[in-house]
Parts: sequence; structure tokens; C-alpha cells
Amino acid sequence: MALTERENYLRNARFQGPEWTPMRVSCSGASRVQLGDELEEVMARYPDLFPGFVKGQVDYANYDFAPAHRAGEDFTDAWGCIWRSDIDGIEGVVINAPLADWEALDTFVPPDPAVQWDRGPANWEGARQQIEKARAEDRHTSGGLPHGFLFMRLYYLRGFENFMIDVATEDPRLQRLIDILLEQNQRYLKMWLDLGVDVMEFGDDLGTQKSSLISPAKFGRYVTPAYGKMIEAIHGAGALVALHSDGHIMEFMDEFVKAGVDIINPQDLLNGVDNLARDVKGRMCIRLDVDRQTIVPFGTRQEIRELIEEEVRTLGSPAGGLEFICGIYPPTPPENVDAVCSALEEFRTYWWDGRADRA
Repeated sequence: MALTERENYLRNARFQGPEWTPMRVSCSGASRVQLGDELEEVMARYPDLFPGFVKGQVDYANYDFAPAHRAGEDFTDAWGCIWRSDIDGIEGVVINAPLADWEALDTFVPPDPAVQWDRGPANWEGARQQIEKARAEDRHTSGGLPHGFLFMRLYYLRGFENFMIDVATEDPRLQRLIDILLEQNQRYLKMWLDLGVDVMEFGDDLGTQKSSLISPAKFGRYVTPAYGKMIEAIHGAGALVALHSDGHIMEFMDEFVKAGVDIINPQDLLNGVDNLARDVKGRMCIRLDVDRQTIVPFGTRQEIRELIEEEVRTLGSPAGGLEFICGIYPPTPPENVDAVCSALEEFRTYWWDGRADRA
């Protein structure tokens, strides 16, 4: 009997022998508007990669971009951080620093997750309904902390240069701020865990194009313990933890394992497929972020197929432990989106349909 999506997802994450590799394609608002109907034609051809998609429901002339994704429209989040974007559909950057002066910490009050999410009023009833719907459809359920929930939130609040100095000088007030953020995140987590989710999603971009933002030693001092405390509570509730992080993060893989991360979401070429095979494969499930800088936007159909085939062969196994996500951003043309979708579907069952045995 075939596995449900939920059974397959959890077995893959736990190295318990799934029947296919979980795969997803995520199209940015910028690409949705840029490509419009052409992109919808592609999405309609691959319903497994775009579950729930219905063609013709979006008014692209009046597209509703998410807060902090609207060009020329500054947005203030629940923490007092002001976001500015130059491109519709692409998240902007924080242009202020509410805690640039440490004296402001004495009166600082983080938002209450029971009533206020990062970018709008809390909607826990809506979250409960979404989880119940997924559960009724035998899909895995998930909740999540806001992107930039700890490490990035530190430099959003302090300002990047101030934060780097705090880390370098080991300013004791930095740990105080971390403890405040940890307590707020733990409250957030409890509300999700009370809904009975299978997976908690974390997102903290920790790297640059070529290296991590701080040393593994500093990460181990300031970040790993906070991650670990949150993950301990999640595991105690029987859920898994998935951590997304853009940038070069290979130096942190041991720290992620130490903290208890179950699923790690690194960028592929930026970290190196062979590096991931050597240092990560079998230790954490790899949710591979397919290249969005060169091959997907600019490569040929054959190059896209060869990349995904290499990644499946190198990082996958019959036990599972590999999933894919591909983000679509300008200037990726619709034919390249189709090439990605076609290759993902082609290699979705590679490890279980006999092809791996014949290779």
C-alpha cells in the first residue's frame, strides 16, 4: 500500500525508507508577476510540485505583495524594525536599529506572539484550521518561527556593525538580549506545539557568499545553546526541526547536529555538493536548496537536469534523508522553471524504482 504524503515525508526525514523524495518549487512574488500566465502554464503541468495551485485565480495587475516585499513602501514590523524593498516581490532590508543604543534594552518589550506576529496580527485560529486541513488530507503539518528568529533578529535590533562588535568583544548585554529573544521564541513554539505539528520550521541566514558570518566558536557560545533549548522542547513534543539558512554554512554543521537539528536546508553549489555529502549526509536530512544564482536562471535545460541528477545520486539513498526545494526568482525564464520541474519529477523515485540498482 502506497504511503501517504505525511508518512513518506516523516520516513524520509528520519531515514526510515520512504517511497519518493519530497520535492517542492517555490515561486517568488517577483517571478509570479514577471512571468504571469507563462508561469501558470508551467505550474499547471506539475500538480505534485504545486499542490493546491489553481490556474487563473491571481490578478497580476493588482498583485498583493507581502509586507516588506513592496518597493517604495517602508514597513515597520512588530519589533520596531523598518523594512525597505527596492523590488516588488523581493524581501527588503532593515534600515534602522531599534536597540542601537544598549540603554534602550532596559525598556525593550518584545511582541506578544499570542496577539502579534512579526508582520501582522496573530491568527492562531487560522493556523489551527490549516493544520486540521493538512491532517485531514494526510499531509505532514508544520509550524514555524519567523524568518530571522534569533541570529538575524540580533543584528536587526542592534545593527549589523554593532552586533559584530558585540560578538567580538563578548559584550555581556548580548547574552541578555539573546535570553529575551529565547523566552519570546519559546512562547511562540509552545503555541505551535500545542496544535500538534509534525515539523517546526526555523529560518536564520548565517552565511555570506563565501564564509560564515561569525566563527564556529562564537556560534557555539551564543547561538547553539539557544537553538538547543528550543529544539529540546520540540523533540519533547515529538516533532522534528527543520533549519533553513542561506549562505555558506559548512563550518556550522557540527553545531547544528549538537543543537539537535533534524533537517538542514543549505544552498547547494554555494556550500558544495561534495562537501554536503562528506560532512552532512546521514547526520541530518538535507533539504537541498537548488541553485538560484547561475544554473537555474541562466543554464540550459540539460545543465539543470544534470545538476539535479548529480545531487540525487550524490546525496540520496534508499533510506531517505534528502529532499529538494527550488526557489524561483527573476530573471529565471519559464522554460527554465519547466526544466527544473521536469528534472525533479524524473528523479523523484530514482532510489526506489530500480534505476539506482542499474547505475
